[in-house]
Amino acid sequence: MQKTIVLIGASRGLGFAMVEEYLTRGWRVIATGRARSLDTLRQRAQTAGGALEVETVDINETEQVAALHARLSARLAGRPVDLLFVNAGVKNDDRETIADVSTEAFTRVMVTNALSPMRVVETLQDLVAPGGTIGVMSSGQGSVANNENGNFEVYRGSKAALNMFMRSYAARHRDDPRTLLLMAPGWVRTDMGGPGARLSIGESIPNLVNTIEAQAGRGGLHYLDYLGRTVPW
Repeated sequence: MQKTIVLIGASRGLGFAMVEEYLTRGWRVIATGRARSLDTLRQRAQTAGGALEVETVDINETEQVAALHARLSARLAGRPVDLLFVNAGVKNDDRETIADVSTEAFTRVMVTNALSPMRVVETLQDLVAPGGTIGVMSSGQGSVANNENGNFEVYRGSKAALNMFMRSYAARHRDDPRTLLLMAPGWVRTDMGGPGARLSIGESIPNLVNTIEAQAGRGGLHYLDYLGRTVPW
């Protein structure tokens, strides 16, 4: 039976690359983005032979996340999702430290990168099969143990917070057989990663998807990079 992924934050960059990868692998893909950023996804859906469905959601708007849950419940008609993956995220000015960042910028990054992804997980979790996977795009920069040079302070803090919230979620659902993943894609050349990043999308995303698939059915929470290596907390 064709597998289904619900991919949150898929209109560009790593998210859109994941759409392409899962379509190549024969999955049914339900991909989301904010209303003003869906053109590329909708164009791709026209050539995907029905395998790609596009939904609108701004994950920072709780009522939109709830409405998405209602639409997906009706669309799936009781058929469980194999993988829920939340990719949405933003960064601030890389040069800003905690001493420099405005309260508004700090709040925007923390809400988008830490609070809202977990709200999506909490709201959509019941759509995922008992043996399925719930994944969130984290970052190696969310590792407290690996932070030896500072830099990207606010972004690092938001991803570290995301990791902690996911650990709390896992603790509250310790008897849940589903696999929980925090994925670090590496430093990738996208609009967000910048032109000087070490990896191309083609070097990151196929390997990241391989890692996600290899973890299916293992259960528990895993913090991994795109090559399947454990990232220190």
